[in-house]
Amino acid sequence: MFKISRALLYCLSFILLGNTLFAQSGFSKKILEQSQLDFVNLGFGMFIHYGMPTFMEQDWSDPNAALELFKSPKLNADQWAKAAKAANMSYGCLTTKHHSGFPIWNTKTTDYNVMNTPLHRDVVKEFTDAFRKNGLRVMLYYSILDMHQGIRPHNITKAHIKLIKDQLTELLTQYGEIDALVIDGWDAPWSRISYDDVPFDDIYYLVKSLQQKCLLMDLNSAKYPGDALFYTDIKSYEQGAGQFISKEHNKLPAMACLPLQQNWFWKTSFPNTPVKNVNELVEKFVIPYNNAYCNFMLNVAPNSDGLMDQNALDALKTIGTLYKNKPNYSSLPSYQAPIVDHNIAKQVPSYSSWSDDMNIMDFANDDNFGSAWVSNPAVKGEVWYELDFERSKPFNSVVITEGKDNPSLYNLSYLKDGKWHPLAVTAVQQGRIKIFRFDEVLGQKLRFSIKPEKGHAVVNEIGVYQERR
Repeated sequence: MFKISRALLYCLSFILLGNTLFAQSGFSKKILEQSQLDFVNLGFGMFIHYGMPTFMEQDWSDPNAALELFKSPKLNADQWAKAAKAANMSYGCLTTKHHSGFPIWNTKTTDYNVMNTPLHRDVVKEFTDAFRKNGLRVMLYYSILDMHQGIRPHNITKAHIKLIKDQLTELLTQYGEIDALVIDGWDAPWSRISYDDVPFDDIYYLVKSLQQKCLLMDLNSAKYPGDALFYTDIKSYEQGAGQFISKEHNKLPAMACLPLQQNWFWKTSFPNTPVKNVNELVEKFVIPYNNAYCNFMLNVAPNSDGLMDQNALDALKTIGTLYKNKPNYSSLPSYQAPIVDHNIAKQVPSYSSWSDDMNIMDFANDDNFGSAWVSNPAVKGEVWYELDFERSKPFNSVVITEGKDNPSLYNLSYLKDGKWHPLAVTAVQQGRIKIFRFDEVLGQKLRFSIKPEKGHAVVNEIGVYQERR
């Protein structure tokens, strides 16, 4: 019998604790990369907007609409699934709750839900059962913005965040394996709910703890540059909002979406209004996007009876004759893990060497990728930029988004206990984005010594993060 030293025992305990914490976070880079590859290879799927707006002629329904309005006597999710199969789609994605805040599942979080309507059926369950029965994968859409519950700009409470977490927990524990969760109404110019108001990292790691393989896809991620994954597992492009992927340059796992009809939710005019040109949809979007690592999601809106209109069914059948082969990638281009944690650099005091004209230092940490700090080309000495956190903070990654044609070299150092310490780290470059990941340091300030390659530096945005690893 041998004795284990206290030091060894401590080390073993630390390792076990670390593994436990890692397991509890639910994050695995290997699992994530496989899920991203699987998603891209699904190629083509059906988006389904169905909810209270279906009965109100508008995509944003009255957030206090009478529950009695919700009647779909012929609701048939099996019809939806067979229509998707006819189009050679691989999956379906259902809107579980849109911006007005009406859940179409059996939720315990609010009485304002589908189970208290004349329909009185769990639509999410019927959808997931029908699509799986027909050999199709299932994904769910969920809006953070919720007008019924008052989850809107400048009004977020701890109770609101708990409600969001409780609803997502229901969706990811009651309906089997969910391939992806499409999030909307978050960090968008029209929603104005930031990733700080509702903390993105908390939601992200909650999802991963419930279902490791479930991708979290923010529909508004196109706000961020297309060279890296900011606050999403899949780079998403809502084409109806003017967001279009670069088929020539995209190297990230991506999704683009568009409605087959004129709007996302059904309108009484739909049965007699031509749908989009299906040849153009397939030849201009689906196939070339698939060739650029991009999955295409086509929305089809069921009518107020709960069925898809005949003109939509005919269009989907025709699409099935045009779209024959989904992608079959064995791997995706190399890219860094998503940036999902809180940006501690956002709008903290910043300083720099002489700026060029009005393009002063504040523009590099204003959470706006359209503005930039520009160094003055007349500077003969050191070009530098500095962030002041005002108190010591831990961090382990830095992301610099540069101007498209203005690359620079960066040496990083941090101030701790009144002394500057160099950070011996090399950036991984993805397009105009440089990503620095390193072991955690504790610093009050972060300084960049910069060597512009073209006379001046152009920095659109700097992010500093304490990532959960």
